[in-house]
Amino acid sequence: MRNSVLISGVIVAALSGARVAFAHTSTLPPSPQIVVTRTGEARVTPDRATISLGVQSRAMAAAAAGAENARRQKAILDTLRSLGLTSEQLSTVNYNVQPEMQYSPTGNVPPKVTGYIVTNTVRADVRRLEDVARIIDASLAKGANEISSLQFYSSKADSTRRAALAAAVADARADAETLARAAGGSLGSLLELSTSESPPRPVSQRSLMGGAAAMEKTPIEPGQQTVVAQVTARWAFVGGR
Repeated sequence: MRNSVLISGVIVAALSGARVAFAHTSTLPPSPQIVVTRTGEARVTPDRATISLGVQSRAMAAAAAGAENARRQKAILDTLRSLGLTSEQLSTVNYNVQPEMQYSPTGNVPPKVTGYIVTNTVRADVRRLEDVARIIDASLAKGANEISSLQFYSSKADSTRRAALAAAVADARADAETLARAAGGSLGSLLELSTSESPPRPVSQRSLMGGAAAMEKTPIEPGQQTVVAQVTARWAFVGGR
């Protein structure tokens, strides 16, 4: 019995020591760290474009407005295909029929329908920028009276995004090394790295109504896109001796 009691006492003492050591470790101050957030940019020249080509028709009856709209939009699509665009590059993005209302100035008379407006919009995905002006002019000549947007983009967006990320990381590390030296130490191991990115802004966006622009070739300037990426990095700080 005496040996048994002694052994139990040793176990309790060992466990108590472990608890004390653990409590002492948890009160140690956290290791110093350096956190830097930087933004990187990369520029790219667009080589693709999307154009929204619309036809808006008016008539007393909805069916008549729809029929006129269909005739003109079919002529536009046939022309776009003759210019080399495939079915995969053409898609209908909007079709809308709405009444055109006339309201009484005094409000005493109920509004009445004076006609109907039909809008049909097709998006063209253009893979050669030299075709953009031809597509716009040909569409206007065939009856398009709404070009709601023209946006340029690059088929090399992924590689441009990675270049912006690399620039942001390089700048973040350079800043972190400067901070570490200024604090009398050096930069330790990388502990965390995260990113947030902004989509490139459309280089050009325009709206045209009517067919006057078809009188001469439409000038097109794609410009350049800027891709922006932001990174936040956290390193361990190694103090000097």
